[in-house]
Amino acid sequence: MRLSLVVPCYNEVEVISRFHQALGQELAAIGRAYEIVYVDDGSTDGTLDALVRLADADPSVRYLSFSRNFGKESAMLAGLRYATGDAVVIMDADLQHPPELIGRMLAEYERGFDQVIARRTRTGDPATRTLFARAYYWLINKWADVELMDGVGDFRLLSRRAVDGLLELNEYNRFSKGLFAWIGFESILFEYENVKPPPDRKSRWTFRRLLEYGFDGLLSFNNKPLRLAIYVGLLLTAVAAGYAVWVIVAAILHGVEMPGYVTLIAAITGLGGLQLVMLGVIGEYIGRIYYETKKRPHYLLKQTNMDPAERLEKPPAPDGRTTRGR
Repeated sequence: MRLSLVVPCYNEVEVISRFHQALGQELAAIGRAYEIVYVDDGSTDGTLDALVRLADADPSVRYLSFSRNFGKESAMLAGLRYATGDAVVIMDADLQHPPELIGRMLAEYERGFDQVIARRTRTGDPATRTLFARAYYWLINKWADVELMDGVGDFRLLSRRAVDGLLELNEYNRFSKGLFAWIGFESILFEYENVKPPPDRKSRWTFRRLLEYGFDGLLSFNNKPLRLAIYVGLLLTAVAAGYAVWVIVAAILHGVEMPGYVTLIAAITGLGGLQLVMLGVIGEYIGRIYYETKKRPHYLLKQTNMDPAERLEKPPAPDGRTTRGR
């Protein structure tokens, strides 16, 4: 059995050496054949130079470097495409995914599981963040066509057939949490204690990025927001019809009175805002269709230490699926 480690990197020059040392110690203790596929996502801080040095010193290291920052989803996709192992572990390079859990993942894989998922606890997280996260997962699981679990990220082991299943999904707008759930296969989950980042290292997950990520999850695996627009429109139509009847009856019984100015302005403003929200939802879906129709590559490679024959990717097959040049 051969194990592959896929490690997306973006501006990790400060921690990449420590991570590689910790990972190497764990893999040596496991005693299995392995490769480490680092994917440099257009770093600007010298991460690529650090990966080149690691590759020169360690023959198990393979690296890919993008021409610019294409995002973590593209980095994970590239790593999965070039990983050759029978089992593939995806983990971050910031040491928040403990390397010592790899042995446990392998033990569960050998029991026959195709996905071995490590879920972090929320120990040490701010109470407000925990509350919003739980509310978000409750909401998205009411709407989405797949089940997303709170605290579950990209840190997991995938069997070869699970990896091949993911590579069949060529959509441009990728939401890996949903894709992992969508492919199915036998899965098992275990928890590990939350590892907090060093005090001098700020999280890249700002409120805006978390909000955008939340919208991606909400829109990627269902069309219920569009259905909701229909229901809200029907509800408002019914309310408007009822109000019109009430005005007519009131005019017949009590005569015509001057309607309230504040009520009128509030109704116009509220309905106008609701229409803009609904147009925004429709625009999000149309924008995703727009990007899918362009069929642009998910990433462009700038540098790698792999054999040129391994880097060649065949053109799309007649059924629209891409095949790899291995």
